Amino acid sequence: MVGAGLKINSLFAVPFGEAHLASCEALNRDLEALFLARENDEFRNPTPSHTQQAETFESRFNLFRWPESCVQELRRFMLDTIGQVVCQTTQQTLADLARLTLQNHTWFHVSRYAGGFVNHNHPLASWSAVYCVRPGAVVPEHPDSGLLRLFDPRQGVGAYVDPANRGFERTYACAPLEMRLRAGQLVVFPSYLFHEVTPFYGADTRITVATNCWFTEAAP
Repeated sequence: MVGAGLKINSLFAVPFGEAHLASCEALNRDLEALFLARENDEFRNPTPSHTQQAETFESRFNLFRWPESCVQELRRFMLDTIGQVVCQTTQQTLADLARLTLQNHTWFHVSRYAGGFVNHNHPLASWSAVYCVRPGAVVPEHPDSGLLRLFDPRQGVGAYVDPANRGFERTYACAPLEMRLRAGQLVVFPSYLFHEVTPFYGADTRITVATNCWFTEAAP
């Protein structure tokens, strides 16, 4: 017998934003051409925080300072979307954010055959986002090729699984979220969330742009 007034709350939830840039084909072509032209040591990140695979190129973290129009168009879309996510998940308003200084590290990745990225998070930022320039070919024999995998931050959540908790809806699920990004798709999540990119087994390239953002009080 169920007591009256049963209420289910979503505790310890992780905010996760998704957006898609409409008519992104021309922009993504320009970004891809620019990134492939600069896939060299001049633009390579000289101090990576993780051991780099030869199959994945990581650029310096100053991408949003590049003057090219395609980069600046992407910058507006990504940072504006992050601002919307902040406002919808906190008590901040756009006016509040306008009084803060937004800092970011932003870079691009080009992954070739077997390229991926290890499980990690970004503890020195508050919000992270990934934009897909080119998802790369789908490989039927490798269904987990090139997935963005986000891990549940609740310690021990999957320690015991039985028929009574195996069927949790996505909000309460005890499994990582795995995403095959689409061209023009942007995902936004808290920087504390651990995530990885599984090895990409396509014959072409997988190209993404990532940013880490943090906000500081403007100097008086």
